[in-house]
Amino acid sequence: MQEPPPGLAELVRSAQGGDQLAVGRLLDLITPYVRRLCGPIALDDGADATQEALIVVFRKLRQLQDPAALYGWVRAIAVREAVRCANRAARSRPAELGEVPAPGDPQLAADIRDVLSRLSPAHRAVLLMRDLEGLDERQTAALLAVAPGTVKSRLSRARLSFRKAWQQ
Repeated sequence: MQEPPPGLAELVRSAQGGDQLAVGRLLDLITPYVRRLCGPIALDDGADATQEALIVVFRKLRQLQDPAALYGWVRAIAVREAVRCANRAARSRPAELGEVPAPGDPQLAADIRDVLSRLSPAHRAVLLMRDLEGLDERQTAALLAVAPGTVKSRLSRARLSFRKAWQQ
């Protein structure tokens, strides 16, 4: 989870007030975080998802009531946009299921990315939020706007699908 830098609340308030310098600093601050969230979910469309998420963040910045909640608010927007972009991309190109390299392959990060690309965007989002971001089921459910039971079932299916794809 991202640790907020000192002075974040003042920076957010200044950006909400229209200070363009503050908007630029805020953009520099949150862009790597948004990119880190969108990339694993949207895969090849991670850059587009990052851009879409940042556009939504800055269009709705004045709606953020608690500047201390910036990172949670941004996370919710980034995950939603990444899933939306990944779903749109999945509809526009057919799934490609090639061979998955062996687990001992030196290209482990590429191997994991390949296996993740075979999962649906909803399953990638649940895996990212639970296993990488460390959110609990309730937080993940709120973030993805689904019931906690849905998070549990998606997580179970996602982990099972990941294991099966990894072993092929």
